[in-house]
Amino acid sequence: MQDIWRLSAAELASLIKSKKVSAKEAAEAGLARLDAVNPKLNAVVDHRPDDVLAQAAKVDAAIARGEAVGPLAGVPITIKVNVDQEGYATTNGLKAQRDVIAKVDNPVVANLRKAGAVLLGRTNCPAVSYRWFTTNLIHGDTKNPRDPGITPGGSSGGAGSAVAAGIGHIAHGTDIAGSVRYPAYACGVHGLRPSMGRIPAFNSALPERPIGPQISAVSGPLARTVNDLRISLAAMSAPDYRDPWYAPVPLEGPPREKRVAMCLNPDGLDPVPEVIAAVADAGKRLQKAGWIVEEIANTPSLREAAEIQTRLWLGDGYEAQLAFAEREGDPGALACLRGVRARVHPFDLSQALTRRATLTREWFAFFEKYPVLLMPVSGELPFPDHLDRKDEASFARVWHAQLPQIAIPFMGLPGLVVSTGLVGRIPVGVQLVAGRYREDLCLAAGEAVEAGGTPSSPIDPVS
Repeated sequence: MQDIWRLSAAELASLIKSKKVSAKEAAEAGLARLDAVNPKLNAVVDHRPDDVLAQAAKVDAAIARGEAVGPLAGVPITIKVNVDQEGYATTNGLKAQRDVIAKVDNPVVANLRKAGAVLLGRTNCPAVSYRWFTTNLIHGDTKNPRDPGITPGGSSGGAGSAVAAGIGHIAHGTDIAGSVRYPAYACGVHGLRPSMGRIPAFNSALPERPIGPQISAVSGPLARTVNDLRISLAAMSAPDYRDPWYAPVPLEGPPREKRVAMCLNPDGLDPVPEVIAAVADAGKRLQKAGWIVEEIANTPSLREAAEIQTRLWLGDGYEAQLAFAEREGDPGALACLRGVRARVHPFDLSQALTRRATLTREWFAFFEKYPVLLMPVSGELPFPDHLDRKDEASFARVWHAQLPQIAIPFMGLPGLVVSTGLVGRIPVGVQLVAGRYREDLCLAAGEAVEAGGTPSSPIDPVS
């Protein structure tokens, strides 16, 4: 058998359930891979081997008793450090929270445990999960296994780096403006930001933001196959009473025509040629798979949606956020907040929510005609690491390129990033978007795109 850590989550779960591989063997393989490559990456910043092996032993014991063990039975996965995992610090990349120890699991973590997953380790993020780059003053700098000179993405950069390098078969991340999708793009894997309300969330260890569903980060999976995203979405989305915004909507919606709108240059993004080529190639893959692909000149507004999403995210309580970042002293967090001040402060919540209702109706009308939208993830290939801190022009360049990621959460829509290949050794991919709670359409189109190219596989870190 090939190395266990190379298997997809679906393959490994099947082997464990059939007793061809034990959960203990899978856990030991995951820990060995972590030990082998994490020193070069710093993707996982907290893990306890004894705890990992104890979790695996429980799975093996349940299988031995003939009990149901869930769809992720014995599969090693990673958890981002900004959600509660019982007994671990919910640092969110902050020195100030190094001693904030969770007493209970966040619902998404609890759901993964119920599905039989083995929690392998905690993955890094930038301070306050603000950036598309991953470094902080408590855990340090995370590297991209494909090229240490480019960002691993953020804010779930540790998650993307880990799963790309074979540390775990699925990675948990959170996404408020691309924080699952961009690490998937940058590290050459796949990532899904589900619809708002699809996956329950609640952090008891940290104070909640006052406007709750308006700016909440949504948990989602990163993986090396689209099918692994599908099974992890099902596991993550089990109900939990602690989230008042949870929506008990079926994972499979009514049948729709296999029709895709392809937009190469949405709302003045002006992507680089390599990005345009990737989207056009994905369109061809979909056509070969039997989808109707119609190129459109533009989408409903992305730019205004992105601007207001940024205000909801960073404008609410801006001065308090800035004061906190100044106390923390994290250069990246300060660069982010100071760089967006003019666009988010002062903040008008009523105006923002009024415009959100209007723009969301426009997007809902769009998805009545086109079940799926195919467009860029970013206007550029993955950035040189820490580009946003270079100068004001570079900061503006980064924020402009990320327009398609920032905008989609504003309407509560699902977004799927599918890795489509490499430019040299730099990953490139595409984004698929569908109507609210239609992750199934994104995944179906994503599998067609995935099948038309070279499958993503775990790699050894490149020096």
